[in-house]
Amino acid sequence: MQRIRVVGLGPGPLDQVTMAAWRALTQASILVLRTDRHPCIEELRAHLPAEVAIYTCDDLYEAHARFEEVYAAIVERLIALAQRHGEIVYAVPGHPCVGERTTALLQQRSVEVGVEMEIVAGLSFIEPVCAAVGVDPMDGVQVIDAMLVARQHHPMVDVNLPLVLAQVYARWLASDVKLTLLNAYPEEHPVTVVQAAGGAHQRLIALPLAELDHGEHFDHLTSVYVPPLPPHSSFTALQELVAHLRAPEGCPWDREQTLASLRSDLLDECAELLEAIDAEAFMDDNSPAICEELGDVLLSATMMTQIATEEGRFRMADVVRGVVTKLIRRHPHVFGDVAVSSVDHVLANWDAIKAQEKTEKGMQSDPLDGVAPALPALEKARKLQSKAAKAGLLDRTALAQANPSLVALLGDAPDERRVGQILWELTALANLHGVNAENALRSYVVMMRKRLQDSQMHVNASDSDA
Repeated sequence: MQRIRVVGLGPGPLDQVTMAAWRALTQASILVLRTDRHPCIEELRAHLPAEVAIYTCDDLYEAHARFEEVYAAIVERLIALAQRHGEIVYAVPGHPCVGERTTALLQQRSVEVGVEMEIVAGLSFIEPVCAAVGVDPMDGVQVIDAMLVARQHHPMVDVNLPLVLAQVYARWLASDVKLTLLNAYPEEHPVTVVQAAGGAHQRLIALPLAELDHGEHFDHLTSVYVPPLPPHSSFTALQELVAHLRAPEGCPWDREQTLASLRSDLLDECAELLEAIDAEAFMDDNSPAICEELGDVLLSATMMTQIATEEGRFRMADVVRGVVTKLIRRHPHVFGDVAVSSVDHVLANWDAIKAQEKTEKGMQSDPLDGVAPALPALEKARKLQSKAAKAGLLDRTALAQANPSLVALLGDAPDERRVGQILWELTALANLHGVNAENALRSYVVMMRKRLQDSQMHVNASDSDA
């Protein structure tokens, strides 16, 4: 029988090795160590019978440039030894199923070649790290490989839960991790570097996140603990609050709301956000107000999604997955192999992809689509003109030349202030004559859209005849 027994050595000294692991290690005739760099190895070697053949895989780390190549080579070495000797013991740091990539690869490969595999559990690094920083894992601790976080641009974690980053083995890795975390946590947020957790040489280094990489205290036994942000700081906290408000024991007003009833609230919140942004034209920084108004917009979107969830339409995961998938698909120059030379090229690709999506859904593509009926009249007119110009249905330069009085009114180089002044005065004149300028422009936009659509149909018909 060919068998590989994968044994966990625990995270620290020999006294952390379990009795089951100890029996497997001392009864082995062929022992393979993933690495000799472990706190218990020297003492372990002293206790093993002299006839035990001991191999290490440290040479494979030197022979290959990428970790995946190293792990694959380790697995092939283990399979070859098992096929040659019948039974071997493979010893890994910590628990064989916690942060040990070779275990998963070995499970798959052993099935392919018909080698039996057994797991002998060991203490993982998680318990000693949590004990060192005084956190109960049952409180919702998130444990993530530092390499995964380093490759992200925003940490995919819940900032209201404790976070342990494992295997922060080098300063450059700590630096990459820090840059990712700074997208969610403030620079002064306290973190703790945990070295050799649970061992005689355990060391805790507390410092602000911005200084995480300001030292050389990193090796294969280093983890980083990131405490949670103050309560109510995560998006999941907002979702929980909104679900609570909508629950039977929640708020009567919130429970009465529907998607339709929240339409005007959403528009109002968006308008207030824009007003807060526009206010920065008259002050250096309006961040507190912008932050608050963004929160109100986010609340509206979250409330509407909660209502849809209760009605069985879709959940927040569907909303997020839909927009993430769409953004990836519409950015082939970032997530694919499409090369772009300018912003105009990016926008052209975007429009082409949108048109293709509509075709795949069986929808007829209309270059004037995407102008929301509920938009304020001025923005609605701007978007319609932009789309019509891109489709070749409207020449805005010719339109301006056809109205020399307006050109003269604007001047040679009109800025926002000048245009705003003219619109203000036009609105005042309309009011004098009892005309609501918003309604007037909205009605005119509707008429112009119909005229432009008729023009597009005429062009299409001409092309068909040709």
